Amino acid sequence: MNGQKNSRFVKAITPVLLIFMLAPLLVVISISVSDNFLATFPPKGFTFEWYGRVIADAKFQHAFTTSLVLAITSTLTALLLAAPAAIVIHRGDLPGCQMLETLLLSPMILPILITGLAILQFFSLAQMYSVPLNLYIGHILIIMPYMLRTLLASFKQIDHRLEEAATTLGASPIAVFWHVTLPQIMPGVFAGCLFAFLVSFDDFPVSFWLADAGTEPLPIYLHHALSRVFDPSIAAISSLMILTSVVTILALERFVGIRKAMGI
Repeated sequence: MNGQKNSRFVKAITPVLLIFMLAPLLVVISISVSDNFLATFPPKGFTFEWYGRVIADAKFQHAFTTSLVLAITSTLTALLLAAPAAIVIHRGDLPGCQMLETLLLSPMILPILITGLAILQFFSLAQMYSVPLNLYIGHILIIMPYMLRTLLASFKQIDHRLEEAATTLGASPIAVFWHVTLPQIMPGVFAGCLFAFLVSFDDFPVSFWLADAGTEPLPIYLHHALSRVFDPSIAAISSLMILTSVVTILALERFVGIRKAMGI
């Protein structure tokens, strides 16, 4: 009886929660198609003109490309670094594995603004003044925990009997990993890349400390645009950022499947 009541409650509350979470996004999207010159809600009229203006803006194109390239490169690098670390931590063959895991996951513990400031101070002390390189390194540091946690969860679901069978049949360790282990953790790899990409693409706190006028990621560009004027073009930029995230998630669902990627 209690189970049925709980099930009914969940079914009743789920639409309310979805509306509560999606309402802000719908407001932003609706403002982006308003033909008013000021961002007002409810919107007046309907037009895609603001999207055309934003897409044609050279500064927006540069900021969007910067964020996209930064997110892709940092995600791929984080994967190359997190994969061996996850293997070492999972197998526990070396001393200090727990300490290594704690160290790599530590950026998730501290407030991200503090992490960004600490990274900035380190680069200043090390006299590293290349803004693109600093942003690249900074984004790797903040997305590594997401990649590592997802890979560790995938490694825990591996059927080691398959690895043992392959080894018994004469397969080399590299062949076992490539043909047996990797296919089993591939959904986790895609999920980790998804999380890492979205965190990097939408990152503001770390980029706020490390970016400059010549290398300006999209969230920083949006922040500066808000300080100048609040018109529907700001909502159009936000909508394009939302669209990028949605397309990334749909691509994961199309090629892997969300449930499979999450290990559900």
